[in-house]
Amino acid sequence: MPPPEDDDVNDDEATRERKRREREEREAEDANEEASLDEFEREQRRQRREAEDQEREQEDEEGRSKLPKERASDLRPYPLNKEFRSQSVLSDELREEIWKRVAKGGQDVAEVSALFGVEMKRVGAVVRMKTLEKDWEKKGKQLAIPYQKAILRMLPITPYNPKSSKLTPHESINDLPVHPATRQQIFYPTSESRVFTRADAAKAFSDTLLPADERIPHPELVQLERWKAQDLPREERIRRQGEKDRRAREEKETRERKRKEWEARHLRAVPGQRWDFRFEDISVEDAGSDGRGRKGVGWRYGMPHEDRKRGMVKIPTSVE
Repeated sequence: MPPPEDDDVNDDEATRERKRREREEREAEDANEEASLDEFEREQRRQRREAEDQEREQEDEEGRSKLPKERASDLRPYPLNKEFRSQSVLSDELREEIWKRVAKGGQDVAEVSALFGVEMKRVGAVVRMKTLEKDWEKKGKQLAIPYQKAILRMLPITPYNPKSSKLTPHESINDLPVHPATRQQIFYPTSESRVFTRADAAKAFSDTLLPADERIPHPELVQLERWKAQDLPREERIRRQGEKDRRAREEKETRERKRKEWEARHLRAVPGQRWDFRFEDISVEDAGSDGRGRKGVGWRYGMPHEDRKRGMVKIPTSVE
């Protein structure tokens, strides 16, 4: 048997060094978070770590003859543009699981989004595309499966392994969306001794604008972290979250029922060859005396802000 090459020896040493650093980083993370966990969560984390180590060892043994995992430099397809990196796409297994949970399991889109770390808009897009794909399969239409596999081999993917207890988040799911009311430039005077909160900032832009904590896609995640910071037991956190989910489902069903009742009273549907036309009675008085009432037709177009118009006084002239 020929002696090992120097490159092979260096690769083995680099692999051992990488595993040692990863183990030290995991131990440091566990030590930092140990104080905020109860006994049940500590046991769950220990079991998950053991399962991950076994999976990692198995993957290392199976992947010795395969290509190594892509590095950060491999995700830069344009050598002169070092700021651009190829973003991960959802694997076919993950998209299939999302579709099953929403379309077949009846789970809420927000719940699936928080579970897999996928934005709610992307979850909706996956469900619509998968539903269309299933419909094409029933009709016997040909799908571009070879093209899909070729593209997925060239791009980094977010994997999904049903046997693993660890789920890899795909993207940030709790980014604050930009509300149209916040696009204007405002100089808001306030006292230095006053506590100016996010709710006050929202009222400064609009009386109907909700604070940032309530406008994020998943406010329930913030509440879970608050309960965790209050050292509430895990069973109590689960009970409270379950109660909130139940009330949210009931409110959603009530709103849906009222919407259908309103449509049955006010909308008339005329079937067509390809689409159904829906008609609603509109009153001119809904626009109000100035023609800008919220119920008037065309109210959504509104008018542009004057905060950047020349000659407008933008600096506050008094402090209340």
